[in-house]
Amino acid sequence: MSIHRRRLAPNRPPHATSHRQPARRNIPGPVETTKDPRLYGGPMVSVKQFQVTFDCAEPERVARFWCEVLGYVVPPPPEGFATWDDFDRAQPLERQGSAFACIDPTGVGPRLFFQRVPEGKVVKNRVHLDVRVGTGLVGDERLAVLEAECVRLVALGAVRGQLLLADGVNESCQNMQDIEGNEFCLD
Repeated sequence: MSIHRRRLAPNRPPHATSHRQPARRNIPGPVETTKDPRLYGGPMVSVKQFQVTFDCAEPERVARFWCEVLGYVVPPPPEGFATWDDFDRAQPLERQGSAFACIDPTGVGPRLFFQRVPEGKVVKNRVHLDVRVGTGLVGDERLAVLEAECVRLVALGAVRGQLLLADGVNESCQNMQDIEGNEFCLD
C-alpha cells in the first residue's frame, strides 16, 4: 500500500501539516491573462456540505465498521418506518441491502454513504480518508497513539499496512485498510 504522507508546511513546527497545492496541468489553449473563476482561487461556491461515498460489497457491514472507527452513528430510519430493517424489507428484492449510511452525531463531519456495487476493489484508491488520531503529537508519543488506534481497528477487522516514520519532512503515519480493502491512514 502506498498512501502518501502529509508534507509539513515550510517554516512550521513538525506537528503542523498541510496539503500541497495541486500542480497546474499544461492544458492547451490561450495564455491565461485574467482570472478564470472556474480555476482554483476563484470565488467561493455555495457548497457547504459533502458526503463521502464508498463502493462496496456489503454496505451495512462496512458502514458499521466506519461507525466504530469514527464514532459515527446510524441516522434514524425514514418517516413511516420503525427500523432500517423495516425500510429495507419494503424495498424491491434487488435493492434490499444495497445501501447504508452513517453520520457524525455532532453534525460536523461529512455523512458517509455506502453503496453495493457488483465489482470488487481492484486498484489503489484515488482518494482516501486520514483518520486524525495523532494531531499535534510528535515522536514516541505520536507513535504510541498511532499504534494504540491501529490495534483497536485491527480488532474490528482492519488490516495494518506500512508504518511510515517521520523523516524531517513528513510526520509518522500508519497505512491501513478497512474490512473491504479500502486504504486509509492513521495520521
